[in-house]
Amino acid sequence: MHVSDDMLRPELQRFGRIARRAVPYLTPTKIHVINALAGAQRGIGRKSLNYEQHFIDRPDGSQLRLCVYTSLNRPHNVPGILYLHGGGYVMERPETEAFAIQRFINATNAVVVAPDYRLASEAPYPAALNDAYLALKWLQQHGAEYGMRDDQIMVAGASAGGGLTAALTLYNRDHGDVGIAFQVPLYPMLDDRMLTESSQNNDAPVWNTLSNKLAWQMYLANQFAPNEVPIYAAPSRATDFHDLPATCTFIGDVEPFYDETMQYMQKLKESGVPTFSKVMKGWFHGFDMVCPNSAAAQEAVHFLTETLQYATTHFFQKQPE
Repeated sequence: MHVSDDMLRPELQRFGRIARRAVPYLTPTKIHVINALAGAQRGIGRKSLNYEQHFIDRPDGSQLRLCVYTSLNRPHNVPGILYLHGGGYVMERPETEAFAIQRFINATNAVVVAPDYRLASEAPYPAALNDAYLALKWLQQHGAEYGMRDDQIMVAGASAGGGLTAALTLYNRDHGDVGIAFQVPLYPMLDDRMLTESSQNNDAPVWNTLSNKLAWQMYLANQFAPNEVPIYAAPSRATDFHDLPATCTFIGDVEPFYDETMQYMQKLKESGVPTFSKVMKGWFHGFDMVCPNSAAAQEAVHFLTETLQYATTHFFQKQPE
């Protein structure tokens, strides 16, 4: 899918041209540089939010770092949100997306836990999924200490974080014991096969077919034959979408994940899952993060805010006894 400049929303075209020239596609060297920059933000909070770090033990004795964000006025009886950062499973840290976390807190006053899950360069699948589930259990057990109501745990993330959100809710349905009321996989990374029209030969700004292929190769690390990749690594491979939490997403129509996201949402809807989605013409991947002040981003944030506020009054899931 060739994406020409005139296919982009006018206000995003200039940034799109710059992004194409600066990083036409990811390479291992570029990933290393991006992670070095992201690492410099580790441990740095946000003036408009309370910020804490916690370290919890993994089964192998290593530690998982959790970033906990709450509003400056200590919340009470609010949702708890597990937020999973993006970066193709190969880049970034929770602090990189603190401004995105702020949106969720502005909309719901929630307590947000963002795990510093292992990247593919440290450990491939299922390390990130295992870390996400460990963080989810911590939120279930400790969220009340921050004012969380125990019947409204949500999971959210964008890009790879969105894919990990979808994977985690599948895994929790099949193997876990956390009540999840709502999920928000924004423009999620769902399918390693890249079979859809939008995912093939896509040269859009920010994220394209070449970058996507490298990220999946690193995440799966040649552990599986093509027909053996688990649904908890690539949720588009799932065949049963029943009993998953109500789901919200937004996505642009020129990015690689457009088709697989729409197919995922349709499968959820056909399985009786309440869905909320917004598709915008001419949006490339991550537009709301790289162009946060654009009218396009503001439109997306408005949709997200309204849907999250609706979810806080309509979707609940008790925790197992």
